[in-house]
Amino acid sequence: MANYFVGDIQGCFEELQRLLQKVSFNPSKDILWAVGDLVARGPDSLETLRLFESLQDSGKVVLGNHDLHLMAIHGKIKRANPNDRLQALLEAPDCPKLINWLRQQPLARYIPEHNLIMSHAGVPPQWNLATLISESLMVSEQLKQADYLTSIIGQMYQNKPNFWNNNLNGIERTIYCINALTRMRFLHSDASLDFECKLPPNQVKDKMLRPWFDFESKLKAPYQIVFGHWAALMGQTSASHLHALDTGCCWGEHLTLWHLETNEKITQKKLI
Repeated sequence: MANYFVGDIQGCFEELQRLLQKVSFNPSKDILWAVGDLVARGPDSLETLRLFESLQDSGKVVLGNHDLHLMAIHGKIKRANPNDRLQALLEAPDCPKLINWLRQQPLARYIPEHNLIMSHAGVPPQWNLATLISESLMVSEQLKQADYLTSIIGQMYQNKPNFWNNNLNGIERTIYCINALTRMRFLHSDASLDFECKLPPNQVKDKMLRPWFDFESKLKAPYQIVFGHWAALMGQTSASHLHALDTGCCWGEHLTLWHLETNEKITQKKLI
C-alpha cells in the first residue's frame, strides 16, 4: 500500500493521469490524497471530480477555496468566471451529484498513524490538533445540511474576523475557520490573516508580514503538515515537516505528487 499526496489539480486532469501512470497507482491498494482546489483554471474539472468521486475510500480530499466557490456558483450565489473553465462541469448531468459529494468532504484530515495533517492552506499557528479537528468538523457538519447555501456558502465571502479568538461564535467562527484553512498565506505580526499578498516570501518587503509556517506553532514536528494553495512557494518551506505541494500546474508549471512512504516527489509538467 502506498499513500500519494497531490497538489492543487485545478482541473489539470491529464497531468494527474500522467502522474498516476508514473507511479502505477492502484486504487485497490493505494490511496490518493488531494490538498484541495480540485477545480477551476485547468481544462477538465469535470473529469477530476468524477475520478475522485469514483475512487471512494481510495481517494481522499480536503476542500479548497475554489471548491467552495464552485458550490456558490452552482447554487447561483456567484457567477462563474470564464477563466475558471467550469462550463462543462456545470452543464454535466451528474453535476448535482458531484456537488453533493464535494460538500461531504472535510476542510482538514488527520492521519494518526503518520502523525500527518492535511488541509488546503495550512494550519493557524494558534491551533493545536484538537482545535483543528473540532473547527474543521464544525464547518463540515454545516456543509452537509440542506440549508448550506444560505447558512454558510452565501456568507463566507468576508475577510473578518481575521484573528483567532476562542470566544468567536456563529458565522464569525465559521468564516475564520474557512479563511484560515483555505485562504491563508501570510500573517501580520499579531498572527492575524492577510488576504492581499501572494508573493514568494523572499520577495516581500513588508517586515510585518510572515508566512504562517514561520510563526511559533502548536503543531511542530513530529507532526507533518501537507498543504497546497500557495503556488508562489513552488514547494519551498522553512522546515522538513512541512510539505507544500501546489507547484502551479494551471499556471504553466507542474503538478506534484508526494509519495509518503519514500518521501519522493514526482512531477508532471503542464501539457500544452
